Amino acid sequence: MDNKVNRALVASLDKFASLSGQDSSTVKQSLIEVFSKEQGFLEKVEAFDAVFDEHPSFEELREVFFDLLMINFFASDMKRLEEDYLETEEWANIEEETIDRGTELLNLLLYINECHDEQIKPELGDFLREFLLVEEDEFQDEFHIYEDLISNQQLAESSIEDICAHKGMIDLGEEMEELFIPFMSFFNQPKANDQAYEDLSNFSTNKEFDTAVYELITVFNQKN
Repeated sequence: MDNKVNRALVASLDKFASLSGQDSSTVKQSLIEVFSKEQGFLEKVEAFDAVFDEHPSFEELREVFFDLLMINFFASDMKRLEEDYLETEEWANIEEETIDRGTELLNLLLYINECHDEQIKPELGDFLREFLLVEEDEFQDEFHIYEDLISNQQLAESSIEDICAHKGMIDLGEEMEELFIPFMSFFNQPKANDQAYEDLSNFSTNKEFDTAVYELITVFNQKN
């Protein structure tokens, strides 16, 4: 299992559990076992879903953790597969089977990895224009998916309190409805601190999820 994925998974689970008054030890151990198995990706997905089926109180995290499972596959499992695996029929079948799984968090995590490779700091404008290419004609699907972030870029320079307040004033699209606060909070405060947690706890209407996903992203962004 990739170390960065491991840290993000553990931190996010613990944050969600602490805010919702739950014990994350069993689900955490089970997920780490799944992520660490040397199995095909679809077999891992089946085992992954079984864990969440057994722990319905953590259901809210299923799809964002699916994104982590995918990132772990790219970072760890790919090392034991052939170089052109992503061009094989097997991978095409996996993409078809999982086309409705996960969230837009996957793109943010891939962007963070690219930032680390290029030794640059994550910035919302760079994410939208240089990574997602939302201004290019051939990437208009991405423009529509991320239009809520595009039209509210100024919030990345404001505060988490403003971000939380603003969410209640706009009609968010399906893809960004749940992720708007964690995404914007990350670009506002890429390094988590006590004030960020306090603001999410005080002003988010879904503090357990928003804080857990924010924790996942910020821990994943830690280089070591």
